Amino acid sequence: MGKVEEFEELRPLLFSIAYRILGSVVEAEDAVQETWLRYDASTTQPASIKAFLSTTVSRIAIDVLRSARVRREEYVGPWLPEPLLDDPYEDPARAAELADSVSMAALLLLERLSPLERSVFVLREVFAFGFDEIAAAAGRSEAACRQLLVRARRHMNEGRPRFEADDQERQELARRFFEALAQGDVDGLQSLLSADVQLVGDGGGKAPQLARAVVGAQNVARLLATVYPLMARVDISFEPREVNGQPGALFRDRDGKVLHILALDVLDGQIQTIRSVINPDKLGHLGPVADAWAVDQEVKRARKRTK
Repeated sequence: MGKVEEFEELRPLLFSIAYRILGSVVEAEDAVQETWLRYDASTTQPASIKAFLSTTVSRIAIDVLRSARVRREEYVGPWLPEPLLDDPYEDPARAAELADSVSMAALLLLERLSPLERSVFVLREVFAFGFDEIAAAAGRSEAACRQLLVRARRHMNEGRPRFEADDQERQELARRFFEALAQGDVDGLQSLLSADVQLVGDGGGKAPQLARAVVGAQNVARLLATVYPLMARVDISFEPREVNGQPGALFRDRDGKVLHILALDVLDGQIQTIRSVINPDKLGHLGPVADAWAVDQEVKRARKRTK
């Protein structure tokens, strides 16, 4: 097997590592490409290609994350990860860890960690790498990596919800939610939301959004039931999709261009958080992006016609 074939076989794993460290599809793809360039330029044959490439992509991702954190501190409004519709890496033995670690809730928890803590946690807890491989990737001793993992686990466990929803429950709640959303059914929506539900929007200052943050079942239900029927009037459609391993939907304009995504966090039989990503910079990997400002103007005109 040649270098190209060896690399392509491991590309899904490399992307999945980089995405979990970075929370960005574009940056993860760039990290994978840089890994290939370094591997292609290497004149020595590593003892383990998987270990070499995983170490390389992790180091690149750590460096990128360090600079990205500065940009995220200056970000306009709430920062959310770039939505991922399909995780290319599959491992039946790690299915639960892979699914949990790619959710937006988990990625936002990972944001609390330092770049080194984040990489150690991802490599160990998600992908079950040995501490010798993790030490090589982090540039630290195995003992130091074990301490980094202890701290990372503590931070992650502090933020994790106490109740987990099974997949069937999530899907059924999502089905009812999007049905009520399409009908503008305030009561139907409110019945599915936790009392302290949060609606969080990420426009990055580059697109209009429902709101940066709305809290409370009644407030969220009223807002959604008002806006989405108006959007339907200007030919905005949506298709239920899994977003970062959780129930969600992809919204498109009348030309089929991507407008935004919604992702739902379902816990203890209710929807706890609704996240909307409409920043066009975070949607380009999903296809051609709609002009959200033009759609917003159309929606406002439609609202005036209903008064």
